[in-house]
Amino acid sequence: MSEFDKHVRNPSKNEKPFNEIESSEIDSTLSLSDSLLLKILEKLPESQSNDVSLVCKRWLNLQGRRLRSLKVLDFDFVLSERLTTRFPKLTHVDLVNACMNPPPNSGILLCHKSICMHLSSESSNWEFLEENLLHSDVIDRGLSVLSRGNCDLLKLVVINATELGLLSLAEDCSDLQELELHKCNDNLLHGIAACKNLRGLRLVGSVDGLYSSSVSDIGLTFLAQGCRSLVKLELSGCEGSFDGIKAIGQCCEVLDELTIVDHRMDDGWIAALSYFESLKILRISSCRKIDASPGPEKLLRSCPAMESLQLKRCCLNDKEGMRALFKVCDGATEVSIQDCWGLSDDSFSLAKAFRRVRFLSLEGCSVLTSGGLESVILYWEELESMRVVSCKSIKDSEISPALSSLFSLLKELTWRPDTRSHLSSSLEGAGIGKRGSKFFKKSVLH
Repeated sequence: MSEFDKHVRNPSKNEKPFNEIESSEIDSTLSLSDSLLLKILEKLPESQSNDVSLVCKRWLNLQGRRLRSLKVLDFDFVLSERLTTRFPKLTHVDLVNACMNPPPNSGILLCHKSICMHLSSESSNWEFLEENLLHSDVIDRGLSVLSRGNCDLLKLVVINATELGLLSLAEDCSDLQELELHKCNDNLLHGIAACKNLRGLRLVGSVDGLYSSSVSDIGLTFLAQGCRSLVKLELSGCEGSFDGIKAIGQCCEVLDELTIVDHRMDDGWIAALSYFESLKILRISSCRKIDASPGPEKLLRSCPAMESLQLKRCCLNDKEGMRALFKVCDGATEVSIQDCWGLSDDSFSLAKAFRRVRFLSLEGCSVLTSGGLESVILYWEELESMRVVSCKSIKDSEISPALSSLFSLLKELTWRPDTRSHLSSSLEGAGIGKRGSKFFKKSVLH
C-alpha cells in the first residue's frame, strides 16, 4: 500500500474530510462575478480603499479598476505601461510630480501649490525646477504610452510637454475635456486645436523661482482658434496683450469663467474683456498690477453677462487700472476682494461704477476705512448680503446711523472687521432684518 493510500484511509486527527469543512472557511466571494463584487466594493468608505487591495490579488486588480483619479510620482511607472495596466479606468491623471528627476540624497522638500520636489543643498540655480525636469522627449513618449492605453481620459495635468506629445494624446483620447499645461509656451499651443472637446484649460507659463516659459499673443491666438468650445480658462504667469485676450473673447463664444493669475501682460489688456459676450465669472489673483494704462475710455465697454468679480492677493493701488476693471465689470452682482493690499478709500470709491451689486465680501483689506465702505455701499440700492472680515481700519465706533439702518435691511451680514469687534458676537442670532436696527442705533448713540 502506498503512502498516499495510507493517508487517505487513516487521516490525521487534526484534518477534516472535505465534506466536513465549515462553510465559514470557504471564500464565498469566489462565486461572485467581478461586476457584482465591484458594486459591493463601491459601497465601502474611501478610507478603506487601501485595505481592500491587500485582501488578495483579485481584489487588488478590482480595486485598480475602481480608481478614477491618480497623482503619479514615478514616470517609469508610465513608460513601462504599468500605469494603464494596473489602473485601466483612470479618467484624471496628474503627471507633474512624476516629470521631475530629483537629486539623490536630498533632504530638502519644496512645495508650491500642486508641485512638490526635492532640492539639492548645493544648487546655485534659483529656478530649481528647471534643472530637475525630465527631458521633453521623455515626457512626450510617456504621453504616447498613456494615450494608447487609456481612452477614457478626461483630465490631464502635465509639465514640459511639446506639441508632438499633445498631438499623440489628442489622437487617442478624443474625450479629453480638461487640460492643465505647466511650463507652457507658444509652440505647445500650436497643437492645442487637436483637442477638440476641451471644456476646461489651465495654462501656466512662468512661475518665479521654479521655471520660466513664454505664452504670448501668438500662443493665445492658437488657443482661441483651436479651442472654441472652452467654458473655463485660467492664464497663469502668461504674457500677451489686448490682441491675444481679444482673440479669445471673439472665438471662445461660450467661455463663462476666466481666471488671470500673476499676469505679465502689456498695458491695455483690460479693454479686451468687453469682447467676452458670455463671461460670467472673472477672477484675478496674485497680480502685482492690474493695468497701469488701460487705454481710451471708448474701448472700455461692459461685459454683458458678467455676474461675479473676484480679486485675491492683488495690488490695488493702481487707480486707473481699478477704474477700468470696475467699468468693464459694472454689471456684476457679486464682488469679492480678499487679502488685497493698496485698497484705499479713494480706490474703493471707484466701485460706485457697479450698477447692481447684491453681495459684497471684503477680507483682509487693512487700509479701507468705515467711511470709505459707507460711501460706496449706501450708493448700491440692490445690496442684500455683505461680509466684512479682518479689515482692521473699519471700526465699530465709526458706524453711522445710516450704515446701521442699512445693516438692519440686509438679508445676511457677517461682520468681523477685527478681533476686537464687539458687534461680531452680538450679531449671532440677532435677526438682521428685525432687531439689528435697534442694536446698531443704540451702539452708535452710546
